[in-house]
Amino acid sequence: MAPDLTKQVLTNTAETVLARRYYMKDAEGNPVETWETLCHRVANAIADVDKDSPNGENLREDFFNMIYRMDFLPNSPCLMNAGTDLGQLSACFVLPVEDSMDGIFTAIRNGALVHKTGGGTGYSFSRLRSKNASVRSTQGVASGPLSFAAVFDAATETIKQGGKRRGANMGVLRVDHPDIMDFITAKQDQNRFNNFNFSVAITDAFMKAVEDGTEYDLIEPSSKQVVRSLEAREVFEKIIDLAWHNGEPGVLFIDTANKANMTPQLGEFEATNPCGEQWLLPYESCNLGSINLANFVEKGKIDYDRLKTIVESATAFLDNVIDCNRFPIPEIEKMTLQTRKIGMGIMGLHDMLIQLGVPYGSEEGRETAGEVMRFIRDVAAAQSEKVAAVKGPFPAYDAKVNTYPARRNAALTSIQPTGTVSMIADCASGCEPYFSIVMVKNVMDGDRLIMVNKHFERIARAEGFYSDELMSKVADSGTVIGHKEIPAKWQEVFRTAQDIRPEDHIAMQGALQNNGVDSSISKTINLPNSASREEVKLSYITGYQLGCKGLTVYRDGSRDSQVLNTKDTSKSENVAMVSEKGPVKNNLPDTLDAKRYRVKDQDQKSVYIIVCFDEDEKPMEVFAKFPFDNRVDLKDKSTMWTTTCRLVSLLLRFNVPMDEIIKQLDRSSGHMLDLPAQLSKLFKSFLAGTQRGFSSVCPECSGTLVFEEGCETCHDCGFSKCA
Repeated sequence: MAPDLTKQVLTNTAETVLARRYYMKDAEGNPVETWETLCHRVANAIADVDKDSPNGENLREDFFNMIYRMDFLPNSPCLMNAGTDLGQLSACFVLPVEDSMDGIFTAIRNGALVHKTGGGTGYSFSRLRSKNASVRSTQGVASGPLSFAAVFDAATETIKQGGKRRGANMGVLRVDHPDIMDFITAKQDQNRFNNFNFSVAITDAFMKAVEDGTEYDLIEPSSKQVVRSLEAREVFEKIIDLAWHNGEPGVLFIDTANKANMTPQLGEFEATNPCGEQWLLPYESCNLGSINLANFVEKGKIDYDRLKTIVESATAFLDNVIDCNRFPIPEIEKMTLQTRKIGMGIMGLHDMLIQLGVPYGSEEGRETAGEVMRFIRDVAAAQSEKVAAVKGPFPAYDAKVNTYPARRNAALTSIQPTGTVSMIADCASGCEPYFSIVMVKNVMDGDRLIMVNKHFERIARAEGFYSDELMSKVADSGTVIGHKEIPAKWQEVFRTAQDIRPEDHIAMQGALQNNGVDSSISKTINLPNSASREEVKLSYITGYQLGCKGLTVYRDGSRDSQVLNTKDTSKSENVAMVSEKGPVKNNLPDTLDAKRYRVKDQDQKSVYIIVCFDEDEKPMEVFAKFPFDNRVDLKDKSTMWTTTCRLVSLLLRFNVPMDEIIKQLDRSSGHMLDLPAQLSKLFKSFLAGTQRGFSSVCPECSGTLVFEEGCETCHDCGFSKCA
């Protein structure tokens, strides 16, 4: 097959993300690649595994074409590192945590090595003895899993992934561990364990006890003895309460996962990667890639012939990644080569359904998604069997234990987050519906930039209901539902994450899980802010009954850190305090709580913004600090920033409405990374309910973070809190 040299047109967002994160750079940090040269770099590196085979050159061209046309994209580490000296291409790792000081700190060391090369790690702390359990070697008592999880968290804080970002972790504890109640409530304080997602590993026995209203046993890991019992429903209600509160902990149905373990002879699953879609044995890793379903609709029908071709090529590609990968530690290499697991997923599911005119939340939508996922799984399995006939099956394959035909890969499919990758491909993330159809960006001089979903704009213009006024109304409301100008059919088709009923989110996850997903699925079950704890409970029970292997429930606005990015947040209820003598200035105590926020100025130099809060957690003072104020080239800039902060602090102390402060800051902004713009972003996040955290402000571009695919992600630059 000849290379497809038709010019691939990228969106501005895609170019920005590629330049920031993926293109190789020169010594000055300037990109030295284009999308085409990046695709050649990746395709050539992965195809080199088969360079001596008769089909080697065809594979090279196939790999290039499917990546360049964005029919399939591998995970970020592969796009970044294939063909480079680093060469670490996997995204997912699970590392064991043994119940000894040597085992614990070996896991911390190994995790640091993984994070340094761009991977995310999952840990089960279930082997660690409980708090106050006896320790024979020292005649003392244990400090418990949470104390060591804090050490893992601190280590992660100091290690940046390839100089780009901190690593991400999944922390898992079995529901029958004696310290389970401490674990469930550990992230109630959102300032703790910021580098972890926490999930409870829920057993079938526990769910049966919940159903029956009985107690269940807690088992001390070091002795395997029952130490006490708890009321299952009380524990379940606590999990539900905390999930309702801020989305954590999540739940992992560990027995369901182990029933689908393709290599039970090697051990049991204990944990997943940070976003929960990859159940892996200790020391296993997995390389991921996603089929872009948006590209496989032709004249209102799914092009299954072309989809089959791409899935076959993608399966061969992901298998080759294993052979040219450079693993962080020998134990991971050994285990990965034993099972050769790959994780082929999807993105653009909502795009596909929109093009078919099928609502995401409908029964037809679920049937279509399940049919496509089953097709992908069947084609991938057949291709894996073909490769095994030539190269041999995965070494751990045992015909006496494994009842399926010999194939090259123990596991084939999962549905992972596609964050930045789907931004490059300009499609919906993973199996998620779009988060919004029309978004607002506040730009210079307080103007609003309206950004419209490409499918919605095309259909609206074709059917004659497009207008700037309507787009503004949709942006303000955050939904297409209820606008009489939009035909009822398209209101249903363009329902977004917040418009789709929670039960339909769960049903979609179940339909995909039971129709071709070997591992698991990273998906968020979106609930409205008004959702009750009972609705969270129903979500968990339904997910378990449908055979899901894990679940992330998120109630809109439940995290202090959330910024709503679908609505115009310029309306404020703040009122300036006045007296007969004029405005009243707040007196401040000698000591105030503060939050430091590191940003970059327009010259890419670090600046620290420090915000001080009163006892009601309202911002009252702002300071800007350059790390090196004595530098001559920063003197004028430092003076200007200091003056700006003093004026803003004065306005805050006089209770000037924050939306008025934001308006003036926006008018003063000359660059997206200057001080007025940064302060405006922070204050907008406060108005949206973030209070002190500001963690919903992207730490890399100051955009807003949304919660989808089980993680907070920036739609402006592609930053994700999960590796």
